[in-house]
Amino acid sequence: MKPSKLYGLHSVQAALDYSPKKISKAWIDAQRQDKRLTQAIDALLDLGIEPEKVERKRLDKLAEGNNHQGIVIEVEMPAELSENELKAAVENLTTTPLFLVLDNVQDPHNLGACLRSADATGVHGVIITKDNATGITPTVCKVASGAAETVPVYQVTNLSRTLRWLKEQGIWVMGAAGEAVQTAYQVDFDVPLALVVGAEEKGMRRLTREQCDVLVKLPMQGQVESLNLSVATGVLLYEVLRQRLIR
Repeated sequence: MKPSKLYGLHSVQAALDYSPKKISKAWIDAQRQDKRLTQAIDALLDLGIEPEKVERKRLDKLAEGNNHQGIVIEVEMPAELSENELKAAVENLTTTPLFLVLDNVQDPHNLGACLRSADATGVHGVIITKDNATGITPTVCKVASGAAETVPVYQVTNLSRTLRWLKEQGIWVMGAAGEAVQTAYQVDFDVPLALVVGAEEKGMRRLTREQCDVLVKLPMQGQVESLNLSVATGVLLYEVLRQRLIR
């Protein structure tokens, strides 16, 4: 896969922690000296990578105008996995399956945040659509804070077909939908599970919804109609984890 640029101390540290062998180059602000930057430089030197000292304008260009905090690295992005690899993963699982399915999610910030929640709650893999959706990008990796390297991401061409196959393997497909009758606190999540969350504003597509065995919602007590996609996903995943931990 083509190398991409990551910037900012947090993102660089995540790359150093989770995928150091995929870092190939580094650039640092020649004028900046502080403890966190020095620590990152030392870690890069330990890998045999000597950062190139450049002017801030060069870093601004490398980071495409984003806040780089004095450091930019070139790193190979994690690759999306295939449908065949998903099938192999499902067939080889020895624990109760838990997959997160994102239907046409286009905002890389949302995907990154979902990956972070998926890592925290023990999700076995995140399934995304190939068309009309974001894949793994530098922004996704930055927001995910290392989770893009630890959580497998499977990219499928026909989500409806994939969900149908998952059901054939004994996995329940449960979709998040505002019009659902049951709340997430009334449903048994301690089963082999694929949790489906729809796209920003639009929700799940019709064919995706038709594959769901159960629809669930989060109770809303205020005036807003819905939560941010990644926030709702995090709440749902933690309810799944809560139920599994108490049994």
